[in-house]
Amino acid sequence: MVDVTLPSLGESVTEGIITQWFKKVGDAVARDEPLFEVSTDKVDSEMPSPAAGVLVQILAEEGDTVETGARVAVIDENAVAGAEPSSSGASTPAPLAADQTPAPGPAPATSSVAGDGQNGVVLSPVVRRILNDGGVEASTVRGSGPGGAITRRDAERAVANGPTEEVVKSLSNGQRRMGQHLSVSALNTPHGFVAIEADGSVFADVERLGRVTRDGVAITDEMVVGLAAVRALGEFEFLNATYMGDELIVHRTVSLGFMRHVDADGMLVPVVHAAAGLTLRALARRVSDLGERLASRQLTADDLMGGTFTMVGAPSENTLWIKPIIIQPEVAVLSVGAVRQVPVVVMKDGVATIEVGRRLVLGLSFDHRVCDSVAAVEYLERVAELLAGMDLESEH
Repeated sequence: MVDVTLPSLGESVTEGIITQWFKKVGDAVARDEPLFEVSTDKVDSEMPSPAAGVLVQILAEEGDTVETGARVAVIDENAVAGAEPSSSGASTPAPLAADQTPAPGPAPATSSVAGDGQNGVVLSPVVRRILNDGGVEASTVRGSGPGGAITRRDAERAVANGPTEEVVKSLSNGQRRMGQHLSVSALNTPHGFVAIEADGSVFADVERLGRVTRDGVAITDEMVVGLAAVRALGEFEFLNATYMGDELIVHRTVSLGFMRHVDADGMLVPVVHAAAGLTLRALARRVSDLGERLASRQLTADDLMGGTFTMVGAPSENTLWIKPIIIQPEVAVLSVGAVRQVPVVVMKDGVATIEVGRRLVLGLSFDHRVCDSVAAVEYLERVAELLAGMDLESEH
């Protein structure tokens, strides 16, 4: 027998929530095959099977919170899927005498999810049949039973009267974590915000040289701004800090987080650790690697921890500016608007003329306990200066 335990999920992570089992008791499993999914306050991960065999016992159900190192299942390496259990594994009840009648016992326990669920809506076989026969989607019915379960009366009423206008959907673990953390940050951090318009001429050079580094990695506008942002933090160290209690901890190492949208999970912030001193080529490689592992759900908890400064890129080419919430315990977050081609007034021989130029809006949400609007604007202006003076030939 092989015990399946919850492995270490990263530094400072001590527990996780079992969110899904990919196998059920009696199923055959291969070594390293995804066995279950676990959710922590940082990331959702698929856990591989430590051995090949048959899953004979599940010790932690979906929704259970389990400490790292705890047993969650048992695999029998010698069992065969679908085989009858051995005589040593379970006792066979003796046959009843002719005059014996089985004593009535408690009814078998039923699962809280009796049947299929859609969008978190609980269905029983009877309810499912009523809704299917009536052509009503379960996601449009508000359940009045325990935990939001749809009762038979709910289903019959929905078929008779049509679905309700409201659609009840359960939040994912990621959405709940994001909402809880940002709500606390918004309540406890005195937010300030400033924005400036910056010269984006450097992005014409990016296109001229090609949006791929000599290593073959794609270059985005966000990466270019991120490089300037990291270098400017060398002169504004109080922004590369975390606020703990009544103390400001200024970090000598810049760990730059990039906020990313994740379908059904809200947002995650992969972190480029030790970003100071990187070239554009090296930063692009690090960001691209994090992006690929985010897409394939291979990020570790350590990839999402330890950030000291965060930036938010433009979600679309029409985005002018963003006013993000600071991710505690950090004290600032930089937002980057889309690079736009706009009319620009240029002085030539003392005469004002209008040309087509490139501009973008840089914004900074900052903690008023450690920074004011003057210092925040000075930081943004320094980022803009470094952008305008960037030598892309050597960085590329």
